[in-house]
Amino acid sequence: MPTRPMLEYLWIVQLLPLLGSAINGLFGAKWANKTVNWVALGSTGLSFACALEAVREFFESGQVLFRKEFFTWITAGNFRAGFDLQMDQLTVVMVLVVTGVGWLIHIYATGYMAHEGGYYRFFSYLNLFMFFMLILVLAANYLLLFVGWEGVGLCSYLLIGFYFLRKSASDAGKKAFIVNRIGDFGFMLGMFLLFRTFRTLDFTALFQAASNPSWGPEGWGQFGTFTVACLLLFMGACGKSAQLPLYVWLPDAMEGPTPVSALIHAATMVTAGVYVVARSHVLFTHSETALVVVAIVGCATAFFAATIGLVQTDIKKVLAYSTVSQLGYMFLACGVGAFSAGIFHLLTHAFFKALLFLAAGSVIHAMGGEQDMRHMGGLSKKIKYTYVTMLIATLAIAGIPPLAGFFSKDAILLSAFQIPGGHPLYALGLLTALLTSFYMFRLIFLTFHGKPRYDEHKVHVHESPWSMLGPLVALAVLSVIGGWVAAPALWGGPDYFANFLTPVFGSHEGAEVLSEAAAHSFELTLAVVAVVSALLGLANAYWLYLKRPEKAEGLAKSMKGVYTTLLNKYYVDELYAATIVKPLLWISTNVLWKTADVAAIDGAVNGLADGITAVGDRTRHTQSGNTRSYAVWVVIGALVLIAVIFLWPGAGKPVLGWVR
Repeated sequence: MPTRPMLEYLWIVQLLPLLGSAINGLFGAKWANKTVNWVALGSTGLSFACALEAVREFFESGQVLFRKEFFTWITAGNFRAGFDLQMDQLTVVMVLVVTGVGWLIHIYATGYMAHEGGYYRFFSYLNLFMFFMLILVLAANYLLLFVGWEGVGLCSYLLIGFYFLRKSASDAGKKAFIVNRIGDFGFMLGMFLLFRTFRTLDFTALFQAASNPSWGPEGWGQFGTFTVACLLLFMGACGKSAQLPLYVWLPDAMEGPTPVSALIHAATMVTAGVYVVARSHVLFTHSETALVVVAIVGCATAFFAATIGLVQTDIKKVLAYSTVSQLGYMFLACGVGAFSAGIFHLLTHAFFKALLFLAAGSVIHAMGGEQDMRHMGGLSKKIKYTYVTMLIATLAIAGIPPLAGFFSKDAILLSAFQIPGGHPLYALGLLTALLTSFYMFRLIFLTFHGKPRYDEHKVHVHESPWSMLGPLVALAVLSVIGGWVAAPALWGGPDYFANFLTPVFGSHEGAEVLSEAAAHSFELTLAVVAVVSALLGLANAYWLYLKRPEKAEGLAKSMKGVYTTLLNKYYVDELYAATIVKPLLWISTNVLWKTADVAAIDGAVNGLADGITAVGDRTRHTQSGNTRSYAVWVVIGALVLIAVIFLWPGAGKPVLGWVR
């Protein structure tokens, strides 16, 4: 039997980024940036190489699932939670995205952060994030997964608030941390409910037990135990993956450095919620109610965020709302049972959205820190590499064939159309695709085309160094070819990506489909409709922002109410502040602090202390040093003693008896 050293020691893939984080965190302050780079890039690059070797060994073994128990972490009666890792086809996709795309973003960050303070600290946090993300995707039980889940939340907080001296950055970090805690509370309740029901949190044992057909309505009914558990898990996913109503932290997270936006808030961490839903597909597929909720929330989020992205002027904010919208697409796919389509979009999105953020960072670098697209324009000739790569990513996210985003969006829209009652979801998803194309090409035209809208004497536009451009080129290539594994399905061939994930999700995921010939014809028709909608979005953006820009201004004035509402993001932050934040602050200040803490607790403690102090003070004054005063106290004491002996009921006999 051939040896599989990397697969047998899968923990090495996770350990390497942790070592890089620890070394830079402990010693990096005294090192030059180049030394910090060697540690940060070396640890993550080796992790990527080890992941590739582990994947090769996994396929060579011919196994559907590789699982290894390394050591026991927690035992309580019959319950066991260990440091158990597993690898299957879903893990393969996630591990390669985390390590591969993560390594490219690390390379980019060496150029982008070269002149920033806290350089070693930044890479220590970035390495630590990769460690926790690998824990999350390689875990073989919910408890270990939750360690990674909380770890990436911590790293997100540290990296969003990296510029901690800037109030907006520190506030954004706290906002992300608090909003995610709300979702995590639901996730924990879901785990507790699963443990109470199955007496295990191990994936293999739990999913086998959940597949038992003997479960009745009390388990999988509309309000059954497992439905509630799925909805609680999805609550956690909504927090981590920025879905309604817990999406508000992600746009503010753009306060962090751009490489953070690319790695954490585009390619990896925000997809953790999608991964958990896909990993828990055995639970969700038995609960129609949970799937309907996932599909509706995902579709609503996709459309909602896309409308906000139409009017944003900050280049990173446009991409932030785009990320929220695309995550909604992934949940829409999972909600209609097309888990492989959702993971496929997760994969392609990692390529083109990471590229979009990194290219936006290159634009900001070229503009000397400027992020407002209204102060850009005409950059296509000055930063050509950045322009071409960002254009490729825009074509991909808009769904223009034959780029990666076209194939994954087509799979999602087809799946939504095919399920019973799915036509409204399909229609809203198609409209979202049109809006996506519009606001992304609006970004391209405002940033790279037209006349320069900045002072060319003050802003010296320059192309980024190759440490930044190299990852852009690599991600651009992946954004072009990343979806071709599903291309044969367009002409009646196999969908290689869906077939690849069949051992995980099964061959009959989602709703019942049409006959092979009818399905093929239908898919082509829907694909053409999706492309036409994308081209309509492109054409409208071209007309309004390049050909006739005065029309865009006139349209904004004629629809001032709608425009203002979208510009202010539907006033959701203000609504939350008025209904949740301010009441909680008032209760905390006036009830919990001033009344309960200061008046009651502190008052009682301080009052007791003051009383004892007063008694002690009075007692102290009895020690006056005056002989006559002491003589008086002796007489008083004697009289009290005599009174006790002779006048206390029943006291005389024992005392007299004792005297005798």
